Order: sequence, then structure tokens, then C-alpha cells
Amino acid sequence: MTRLIFLGPPGAGKGTQAQVLAEHLQIPHISTGEILRQAMKEQTPLGIKAQSYVDSGELVPDQLVQDLVEERLNQPDAKSGWILDGFPRKVTQAAFLEELLTKTAQGGERVVNLDAPDDVVISRLLARGRKDDAEEVIRRRLEVYRNETAPLIDYYSQRQRLLTVNGNQSQEEVTSELKNILAS
Repeated sequence: MTRLIFLGPPGAGKGTQAQVLAEHLQIPHISTGEILRQAMKEQTPLGIKAQSYVDSGELVPDQLVQDLVEERLNQPDAKSGWILDGFPRKVTQAAFLEELLTKTAQGGERVVNLDAPDDVVISRLLARGRKDDAEEVIRRRLEVYRNETAPLIDYYSQRQRLLTVNGNQSQEEVTSELKNILAS
């Protein structure tokens, strides 16, 4: 059973690789970003709250995201495995997730860190042209990532769960490296 958590800066290719691997492994790709974007698009109460944070490049508060994740991991299609993309973003969320997975007997997750330099991720994000991808917002998101999310690398490394993959190569090369890691 495959349970993967994808880490890495915005624009490192987490979403793309998660989709490819989820299809390959026949498990759901659970993207907190997509769940949030859908909620904002539909103007749900959660979506309206989240919009103000996203517009300023800040992280959506933990409790909102944790509730979404817990609900999603309890759905029937996630029982056979999953790929989490965009969560956890900080150590407190990782601790919440660890507790949740223990409580629901879903342990054994592995963590993939897709690493890519800032200049590469900035140019990738500018190229995709989403409304929340203005350069100053991207730089703020990278700063938030470095301050709040990067400590997860140490957290999972200490637990011998971290695998680092170079995200600064072609999509095919990254996919191939990920498949090789999962096969071992």
C-alpha cells in the first residue's frame, strides 16, 4: 500500500508528479491546493475564508486545512493508498497527520521532497499564469515556504521517511526517478 507525502517549494512539480504517479499506482492524488481552489471557486464558506489568505500569499490556517484533509483521507477511495500534495506544510500539521494516521491505522507513509532552485520555480509559476502567480506573491510564497515548510525536511529526515528528488530536470526524468524509488 502506497502512502506518499509530497514536499517542495511551489512550482517544483509536486502536482504534476503526484497526478502521474497516482494514475500509475491507481490511488487518489489528494491536493489541498485543488480542494481549496475548488472551495474558493464555489464560494463555499471555507472557500471565502481561504481566499483572503491566498490573495496575500499567506498560508490558509491549519484548522481549515486539517479538517479538509481528515475528511478526504476518510473517504473510501483513500483506503488503498494516496498521494498527499500540499499538506503538511509545517511541523504542527505533520504531527497532526501522524496522529491521524496512527488513529486510523494508515501509517507507513513515505515523504518525497521535490527540490528545485528559486529561479526555476519562479519562472515555472510565472509561465502558468494563474491569478495568484504574480511575481511578488510568488516570492512571498517562497519565503513562507522556506520559513514554515522547510523544517518538515528535518522532521521527516529524523524519522527516516524522507526521499529527496531533484525537481530541476525534465518531467520524464523526475517521474522515472520517482518510480525507481518506489520500486525499491
